[in-house]
Amino acid sequence: MAATSLDRTDLLVLAELQRAGRQTNAELAERVKLSPSACLRRVQRLEREGVIAGYRALLDPERLGLGLQAFVRVQLDHHDSAAIASFGECVNRWEEVVACHALTGDMDYLLHVVVDDLEHFSRFLLDRLLAQAGVDDVNSSFVLRTVKADRGLPLPRA
Repeated sequence: MAATSLDRTDLLVLAELQRAGRQTNAELAERVKLSPSACLRRVQRLEREGVIAGYRALLDPERLGLGLQAFVRVQLDHHDSAAIASFGECVNRWEEVVACHALTGDMDYLLHVVVDDLEHFSRFLLDRLLAQAGVDDVNSSFVLRTVKADRGLPLPRA
C-alpha cells in the first residue's frame, strides 16, 4: 500500500491528534491555525483515507490491576500457511496479548502480554500458549519498568 501524500498542515493535525486525541475540533483548528470547517474536512479526509485508523483512550494498566507485562518470543515448529493462520487466530482470541508481531530472525513472533500477576502469566503460558499446537519454543522477558511508552508514530517534521 502506498503512503498517503501529506502536506505540512496534515502533519500538524496528525501530531496534535496523537498528542491529545480528545480535543474538540475547535481546539484542534486553533492549534493548527485552520478554520473549524477546514480542520474538520481535513480530519474526515484523513479518516476516510485510513491515515487515522481510529481513536481510543490510553489506559493505565496498574490502575486496572494489570501489574505484570512480558514480552514473549515464540517459535513455531511448522511454518506452513495452516500453522501460521491457526496461531494468528489463537493470538487474536487471547485477551492477555495486547500486540503480536511476526519477526525475522531466530524467533517467529513477539507477543506483548499484560496480566494481573505472575500466577496469571503462568496460567496463560501453560494453559494457552504452550498448549497451542505448533508452538515449539517460548522465551519470556518481564518488564521491570517502562522507560518510554507508545506515544504515537514519528511524523516527518511539519
